[in-house]
Amino acid sequence: MRPSDPWGRLKVLKNRHNGSYTWQVIAGSATLGLVVAAGAVLAAGPWDNGQRKAERALAVTADRTGGAHHGRPTPDGPRPAPSAPAVLPALGTTTHDAPRDAAALRDTLAPLIGAPELGDKVAASVIDTATGKQLYGNGATTAMTPASTIKIATTTAALSVLGPDHRIATTAALSPDARTLTLVGGGDPTLSKAALRSMAADAAKALREDGKDSVRLAYDTSRYTGPVLHPISPNENIAPVTALMVNEGRVNDTDRGPAKRTDDPAGDAARAFAAQLGKAGVKVTGTPGEARPADQARTVATHHSAPLAALVERTLTNSDNDIAEALARQTAIAKGESASFAGARRAVTNELKKLKIPVTGAHLADGSGLDRDDRVTPALLTALLARAADPDRPGLRPVLTGLPIAGFSGTLGDRYPDGSEGTGLIRAKTGTLNGVNSLAGTVVDPRGRLLAFAFLASGSLSATEAEPALDALATALARPAR
Repeated sequence: MRPSDPWGRLKVLKNRHNGSYTWQVIAGSATLGLVVAAGAVLAAGPWDNGQRKAERALAVTADRTGGAHHGRPTPDGPRPAPSAPAVLPALGTTTHDAPRDAAALRDTLAPLIGAPELGDKVAASVIDTATGKQLYGNGATTAMTPASTIKIATTTAALSVLGPDHRIATTAALSPDARTLTLVGGGDPTLSKAALRSMAADAAKALREDGKDSVRLAYDTSRYTGPVLHPISPNENIAPVTALMVNEGRVNDTDRGPAKRTDDPAGDAARAFAAQLGKAGVKVTGTPGEARPADQARTVATHHSAPLAALVERTLTNSDNDIAEALARQTAIAKGESASFAGARRAVTNELKKLKIPVTGAHLADGSGLDRDDRVTPALLTALLARAADPDRPGLRPVLTGLPIAGFSGTLGDRYPDGSEGTGLIRAKTGTLNGVNSLAGTVVDPRGRLLAFAFLASGSLSATEAEPALDALATALARPAR
C-alpha cells in the first residue's frame, strides 16, 4: 500500500538491456500486488490474538459467487464472472504462523551483521510486533547516533500528543483600527504561495468591509523560541527553524531533498503576502516588519496545513527535516514546553516515556536527526514501531504507512535493485550522516508475522557500501529460514 501522501512516487521496473517492458514488468506488477495486499492486511485492524480480525474479509473471497460488476441483474443477463483467488493468504491463516525461531534468525543474521562495509560498530534489534518478544539483539540497548531514523520518535510523539487530524494554522490578524494587518506564523513549513493568495483575498475582503484599501503589514514569529539556526546550519538540508515560512524556505520549486534555502524565511513570507495583498487590491504601505498583533486584533484570514497524519507520512517518506523540526515544536507547545530545540527534546522524551518506550541512554537533541549529538537505541526504535502497529493505537498508524517502500517510494525508491528479494516487501526509515548509516522499519516474514527491526551502524567509510549491507540485513528477515 502506498503512503496516502502525494509526495512519494512508485518505481516502474523496466528491462535494463533494451528498455522494453518484459517479464520484469510482470514481476514488478506482481510485487506491487503483494505490497497492496499486504498493506491492506496490515491496515485492516482490529486484531484478535495478535492478528487482525478483518484479514479474512480482505484477503479471501471464497464466500462470494463472482467478482465482475454488471449493474442491476436481469433474468436473462450475464452471470457474474468468477472471482480471482486471494493474492495472499490472510495473516494468521497459514499453518506456519507460529513465532519465528530466534536461534535460526541469529544464524541468518550473524554473518551479515559483521559485514565490514557497516563500519566498526553495529547495533540491532528485531522484535515480533504482536508479542513484543525480541527475536534478535546485538547491542540492542546500546545508544548510538541514529541519523534520520530519529524521525520515527519525533512523528510518534507528535501523533500521540496531537492526534492524526491536527492541523497547523497560519492566520492574519487585523488591528481594531484596521490600519495594521499581522501575518501570524503557526509553525507550518509547508505553507504555500497559493495559501497566501487565498489568505490575502480574505483579508482584502475584510478591509473593504471596513472601508480600507491600504494597510501596514507586520509578521509574527513568536510562536517559536530559542535559536533559529540548527547546529549544522546554514545547510541545504534544512532552513532556519521559524514559525513562518513558505515552502520550507526553498528558493526553488522543489518539495523534497537538498535545496538552497533563504536566510530570512519569515521576512520572505511576509513580502510574498504583501505582493498577494497588492494583487487583491490592497496597498501595503511601508516595509513589513516583525511585530505581534495588536491587542483585540481580530482574525480575518486563516490557512490550515494538511492533517498531521499526512505531514507525518511526508516526513518519513521523504525524510523531510523541516517538517520533522516543526512537529517536534508542535509537540512541545502542546505539552506546555518552550517551542525550541531544548523544549522539543523534553516534550518528545516525556511523551515516549508515557508510551512506555525504553528511553535509557537516549538523547533527542533535535527532531530531524541532523544533529550528531542525537542518541537512541535499536530497542527504542523497534518499541516505537510496535506501538505504531498496536491495534489499540490506530492514531499512530501513519508512522507505518509513511515508511518508504523498498524499491518503490521515498528514500528507498532507488535502494533495492530490480529483482531483489526485499523489493516491495520492506518498509523502513533510512538514516545517513558521514560515517553513520541506519535502517529501521517493518517486514512481514514468511510465517506471516509482522516484524520490527532497527540496524544502527557507525564508522563506515562509504554510504554507497554501507546501505546495501543494511538492505541485506532487512531482506534476510523476509527470507524463509534455511
